[in-house]
Amino acid sequence: MKFYTLDVFTNKPFSGNQLAVFPHILEELSSEMMENIAKEFNFSETVFVFPPSNHEANFKLRIFTPGGEIPFAGHPTIGTAFLLAYLGMIHLTDDVTEIILEEKVGNVPVTIYCKYNEVIATELIAPNPPEFFPNIPSKFDLAEVLSLSEEDFSDKYTPQGVSCGLPFLIIPLNSISALSKAKIDLTSWQKTLSNHDTPHVYPCYQVDEFQWRVRMFAPSLNITEDPATGSAATAFAAYLATYQPEKDGNWQWLMDQGFEINRPSKIIASACKKDDQITQIKVKGESVIITEGILTI
Repeated sequence: MKFYTLDVFTNKPFSGNQLAVFPHILEELSSEMMENIAKEFNFSETVFVFPPSNHEANFKLRIFTPGGEIPFAGHPTIGTAFLLAYLGMIHLTDDVTEIILEEKVGNVPVTIYCKYNEVIATELIAPNPPEFFPNIPSKFDLAEVLSLSEEDFSDKYTPQGVSCGLPFLIIPLNSISALSKAKIDLTSWQKTLSNHDTPHVYPCYQVDEFQWRVRMFAPSLNITEDPATGSAATAFAAYLATYQPEKDGNWQWLMDQGFEINRPSKIIASACKKDDQITQIKVKGESVIITEGILTI
């Protein structure tokens, strides 16, 4: 089977988030085999591209972490759309082409941006409206999970669980040093979050009005730390939109991720509100193709 690997949410090789994509899966592989292949690559995610099972979609994606299949993920959607366009598997109509990728969560609209017939970026629309989770653990418990103290938490923003297809626990901190020294205490995580609605941990720090530095830890997915997390960026954009006092508007944020593990990434996320309701979340990023090869089973 032919595969490609990419670095996603970056325009520089050896940064961003690594992704393996198998773009030509015609016969159904077993879920066990796809999970084994994902373990073999040991990237945050590996994508298998199938013909669509509904008439609205262009392709069907199945996305696996080393810990199993997930219903939706941002950097696999962004990177796979980039690769399919690069390979000529998508007919590019102009500088902007819109497609739909079918995932477990449902149909995910994606926009492909080109310049001089070259793909420069891809942008997804979050498949689900944001869901906000109650019953957030105490700051004391969350501080233990992150190996921090309660004094490291932001005074302006409060921890919140949010999902636009995959759930994350957003934990705003009050300094870049607190964010840098954050480290998952697995015993505390197991006790506090392993059975929680939002087990994936997303600490963040506000650098500027529309710029944040973020990290993401997902022990339940066997991801020690993720260099760039598009699904988390959708949830985070929804979270930030709730802090905007206007009832109508569009906002855009830059999210820097992966710096602590030497895989710097840049994610652009935007939110739209109408009548005080979040109506749309988008996430945009660049990609770089790194390798191509053949996997023999």
